[in-house]
Amino acid sequence: MVELDLNSPSLPNGEFARVEALQRYKILDTPPEIAFDDLTALAASFCNTPIALVSLVDTHRQWFKSKVGLTATETPREIAFCAHAIQQPDTLLVVPNALEDERFASNPLVTSEPHIRFYAGAVLVTPDGFPLGTLCVIDRVPRYLSLEQRQSLQALSRQVISQLELRINLTRVKRTTIQLKGVAKALHRSNQHLSQTLCELKHTQSQLIQTEKMSGLGQLIAGIAHQINNPITFIHGNIPHIQSYIQDLLELLSLYQQHHPKPHPKIQQKAEEIDLNFLIKDLPKVFSSVEVGTTRIHQLVRSLQNFSRKDQGKKEPADIHKAIDDTLLILEHRLQARAEQPGIRVVKEYGNLPIVECYAGSLNQVFMNILSNAVDALEQATKMRSSSKLEQHCNTITIRTELQQPAKSKKGSILIRISDNGLGIPKAIVGRIFDPFFTTKPVGKGTGLGLSISYAIVVEKHGGRLNCFSEPGRGTGFWIEIPL
Repeated sequence: MVELDLNSPSLPNGEFARVEALQRYKILDTPPEIAFDDLTALAASFCNTPIALVSLVDTHRQWFKSKVGLTATETPREIAFCAHAIQQPDTLLVVPNALEDERFASNPLVTSEPHIRFYAGAVLVTPDGFPLGTLCVIDRVPRYLSLEQRQSLQALSRQVISQLELRINLTRVKRTTIQLKGVAKALHRSNQHLSQTLCELKHTQSQLIQTEKMSGLGQLIAGIAHQINNPITFIHGNIPHIQSYIQDLLELLSLYQQHHPKPHPKIQQKAEEIDLNFLIKDLPKVFSSVEVGTTRIHQLVRSLQNFSRKDQGKKEPADIHKAIDDTLLILEHRLQARAEQPGIRVVKEYGNLPIVECYAGSLNQVFMNILSNAVDALEQATKMRSSSKLEQHCNTITIRTELQQPAKSKKGSILIRISDNGLGIPKAIVGRIFDPFFTTKPVGKGTGLGLSISYAIVVEKHGGRLNCFSEPGRGTGFWIEIPL
């Protein structure tokens, strides 16, 4: 090791923090990289010198990230010209003739290979002010640099720092990408599980509505809603993180494009292949759609949980409008237009109802029975109407609610009218529709228990009234009255 003498460079202020800053770039002892080699070659060319280096000053050595005209990979810090240069980060250190400079005249790099005579070093200063080393040019004969050469050397030194910053940012991007891939895989697994669960839910729900086995619906839907809630909560909770990661990446990409408007040809080619500008505009829209979808599923889960809640053996406060809306949300897939069926319009004319003490779970079954029957009736009417009539006819379910205010001695009641504009029910059978096992549906489409169960819930369990009114050719309606 070369002994420290009076001409050895002193340590700059904040040396410990400076070395820590250098270590953060994780650049020491890495293989050559073309981005740095190109800048070193340009420096040698602009300054017309046989030697050019990207030199990084470590604790006890200077290490060359890139070099032109020199075989050594490092030298001791005690004899490094660059260790002198970092003492004044804002100044270009120029040594026209090392033999005439008392700091370097006896330096082994001057008295022996590579016989340095001329040296110029532009300090590599990080954005937070730490001098890491230099971009330097060296000659074996005394000389000077022109003003243009000095400015070019300093400009290239700033590009070296830009490459170091880009390198560390790319490392962050890779790390974030790995995290995103992990989240994406988890989301994919959760989506698969969710898709499977939703298919099972749709199949089970369709079977239960068609056969009107409402007694077991609550427990089953509650279980399925719980299965959906876990994965969708995971997905929904991770969306803001993914959006934040993506926004960070897009901002990083924007900064890179601003500082490097002319990227490497391979980067430009890849950007054109993937239509980078379109991806930047479309990606936030895609995640906005995902967020809307998960929010919608959250609403469906809450509706299922509200719909399937068990009665506790006593009446409890309930929002009738919320119960109807939850039922409509569960039936939404049947209300939407399909290839063989036009959509069903729902008209809600809600009055100002108070919170009602009732058996909420049982009333949910009533709303499900009556609304699903209305959908069945409209679907059957669509099959029987001619094409010309269908164009003039809009399948509609109308729901009206109002508060009945009786004499002072009574508490009053709420009225719920649910009607459709289907084909109606013949007068001869209207009086039988609440009879157990009576149905007008084809074999296998219903048990004939739905309306009889609904009648028992409204009349016997709540002390209310349930009536049916129908006009052939114009539709059917049900009148539900629940006393307060």
